Amino acid sequence: MLWRRFSGEPLREPVKKAVEEAIVRETGAGYKLKVCIGTDSQVRGADTEFATVIVFLREKHGGFMFISNDKTKQPYSIKERMLVEVAKSIEIAYELCDLFNKYDVDMEVHADINTNPQFKSNEALREAMGYILGMGYAFKAKPDAFASSCCADKMVN
Repeated sequence: MLWRRFSGEPLREPVKKAVEEAIVRETGAGYKLKVCIGTDSQVRGADTEFATVIVFLREKHGGFMFISNDKTKQPYSIKERMLVEVAKSIEIAYELCDLFNKYDVDMEVHADINTNPQFKSNEALREAMGYILGMGYAFKAKPDAFASSCCADKMVN
């Protein structure tokens, strides 16, 4: 996966190294950090585009994020697409979780899945929750899943 900053500047090192540098820099500056990871997708014609974000929140001092986009022609049902979003978030959470443990940074995985049964995405809620919680991660769904439903949503081109 290719990662970039919000400014569009590509990360010049592997994402794990960039995340560790960010944690060291921000905690060294006295900030208490929390990280939220989320993915959103958009279907346009035959293409499905995904955006995954790693959102760093500085307690009471704003935040910043790293972004990765990826596109496929694979067709998905709504439930499959929601679960692929969750899988992408879990993949990066898993890659980074030892850093969060090492530096004592709280991390949540956000799923762009509606908790209201009237919405189609709700079909994937139980499986997504089981997947995320089963991996041992904190879980948020809409309306509390801002990393996926706001941040990643804005990054899907």
